[in-house]
Amino acid sequence: MNNAEIQIQFPQPGQWDEFTLTAIYQDKGGYTRTDRYTADEIPAEQAPAMESVVAALVGLGEDWQAVQVWARLKEFYAPEEDDPVRTVETVDLTVEAVHAETKGRRIFTASDYPAFIITDPAAVDFFKHFTTPNQ
Repeated sequence: MNNAEIQIQFPQPGQWDEFTLTAIYQDKGGYTRTDRYTADEIPAEQAPAMESVVAALVGLGEDWQAVQVWARLKEFYAPEEDDPVRTVETVDLTVEAVHAETKGRRIFTASDYPAFIITDPAAVDFFKHFTTPNQ
């Protein structure tokens, strides 16, 4: 079981290139670690995966802008004819967004936007890059 989580805060809603990413995970000793990164600290090889997260957020539309995102690694049931019990790892997003006019806040999930289930293997690698202990 994976209890890791990535939180992404956007201080300026709609300005996707400015954010703080916080990875929360257990180290090899069982202690909870919290590592923070700014947009400038994201390794270049991880940038495309971050872009896929942003692409999912843009789907909210103009009325709602993401201010905080929680990303979690999940198993998604994806049966195929040759393998009826096949599952794939996905990154699932939960998004807190603010309304452009009313400034009201709302939580959106994959139930609202199926694009919040990211099946791209690069997104899974991105998640694991930040939440797998190296010590």
